[in-house]
Amino acid sequence: MSIRKQFLKSKPVCKVTFKIPDIVSNDVENAHVVGEFNDWSTSATPMKRLKNGAFTATVDLAPNRSYQFRYLLGQSRWENDPEADGYLPTPYGDSQNSVISL
Repeated sequence: MSIRKQFLKSKPVCKVTFKIPDIVSNDVENAHVVGEFNDWSTSATPMKRLKNGAFTATVDLAPNRSYQFRYLLGQSRWENDPEADGYLPTPYGDSQNSVISL
């Protein structure tokens, strides 16, 4: 998995591209980025499947803050990003959320 951050000079925005490689997502039909930036909606930020089988999504986020997120693969498989800037426990205490800091 990978995260690419692109800070724009013309606007106070950072374009963040999330990517799940095909080796992780090869057995699912769809994927979503779910996090604080979309009110933890499991449908608001769908990822696009690339020809090579990977999934990607780009989100505009405000800089100078951190966001918690996770990937939802299919309908029930949750994954963290190993390239995240950090991890925090979920409020449920059963797992962790990935954190991106801008």
